[in-house]
This record gives sequence, C-alpha cells and structure tokens, in this order.
Amino acid sequence: MQATAGRTRIKICGLTREQDVDAAVAAGADAIGFVLYPASPRAVTAERAAELARRLPAFVTPVLLFVNEPPAQVMAACGKVPGAIAQFHGDETPEQCLASTGGGERSFLRAARIPLGDAAVQFDLVEYAHRYSHAKAILLDAHVEGFGGGGKAFNWSLLPTNVASHLVLSGGLTPANVTDGIVQVRPRCLSLAVDVSSGVERTGADGKAIKGTKDAEKIQQFVAAVRAADTLLAKNPFHV
Repeated sequence: MQATAGRTRIKICGLTREQDVDAAVAAGADAIGFVLYPASPRAVTAERAAELARRLPAFVTPVLLFVNEPPAQVMAACGKVPGAIAQFHGDETPEQCLASTGGGERSFLRAARIPLGDAAVQFDLVEYAHRYSHAKAILLDAHVEGFGGGGKAFNWSLLPTNVASHLVLSGGLTPANVTDGIVQVRPRCLSLAVDVSSGVERTGADGKAIKGTKDAEKIQQFVAAVRAADTLLAKNPFHV
C-alpha cells in the first residue's frame, strides 16, 4: 500500500470550557470534539457545544460525539452546530449512521472498538471498514466496558497492514506515545489522523485526570509529538 505523506490531522476531544477550546486552536488542532453522551463525565448539551463551537476560526472543524442516539436527535443536535461532523461511538449500524446524517449528506466518523491485548488481532478491521464505507473515516478506540476508550491503548502492531480506508487513531494517546502510534499505524492505511482526550487533561492532586478540563501545555506537547512523527515518516514513509 502506498503510504500517505503529509501532515497528520489532530482532534482534541471532550472539551467543556472556553479556555480549552482556545488552547487547542492556538496549538494547531484541526478539529474539536464535543461529547453529547449524557453518561460521560465530559458531556455537554447541544446548546453548549454550539456556544463553544462559535469560538472556532475557519478551517477548524467541530465534531459531535453520539452514543446510540435516535437519528432525529442526532440531526437536531448537528443542526445547532454549523459545519459539524457526527461521530458514532455506540452500536449504530451502517443504516442508522446514514439515517442520522440525512443519508450521508453530513459527514460522519464511525468508531471501531479494538480489543485490548493480543485479542486485537481477532478484530477484522478491513471488513468493518467495508461495512461502514460511507464514513469519512474509521476511528480506532480501545474496547473497554461502557463506551469510549477509557484512556486505554490497544496493541497498534496487531492492526492489519492493508486497510484501504482513512483512519483516526484514538484510545490512550498521550504526548509520550502518539509519535510511536502514528509511525506504526499510518503506513497501514490511506491516511491517519489522531484523536486525544484524557491524554491532555489536567491532573488532580490524586494524580488522576480531571475529566473535561484540558491542560494547555499538554496539548502543545501532544501537537509537537505528532509533528515529530510526521518528520520521521517524511524520512521513512514505510516505517512500521
């Protein structure tokens, strides 16, 4: 497969505050994610997402994350955020994804829940990408209890080497490991973007992430690590 050269796109997800939106934009993020899943500690309403999205400059894309929402509710929420892409993280079928996006008129991402450990090799990503061929990209997240990756990373090396789709790498990414993730995964697909949430959050006194509040310095470090991966792949585009 021909490895795609160029700049890895970056999405910062789970934002709830104005200052975090501004910090992500200033660091060079390409997309900002808002979680519209009420059970998530990072959840915001569609109205709040619209308010935050109004801060975005041109060419920075808002993304709305849904989990098993009825198509009518997805369409209503997306209608409040101009230019938004939908991201489906639940049990949505290809038909439900299309119904929720006006037959595919609105772009959408579909999350694939990759098993942790050696079980990752059992997930047929090529077949999954074929089933959801109308998706703008397949987002790779770790399969944990509930929905979302839970800050866990799956074994990237067990992914197939010939995925003829655009992919978004997610699940447990941090400034410390995202370079390695990109170098391993991008030669396996048409193009690769990355999506981070817990890996750039503030840390509380207990050493745990404060969910929904981002750390501007960690965001900058994450973006710098992504650019380091781009530099490595520019020198050796078929590095796996």
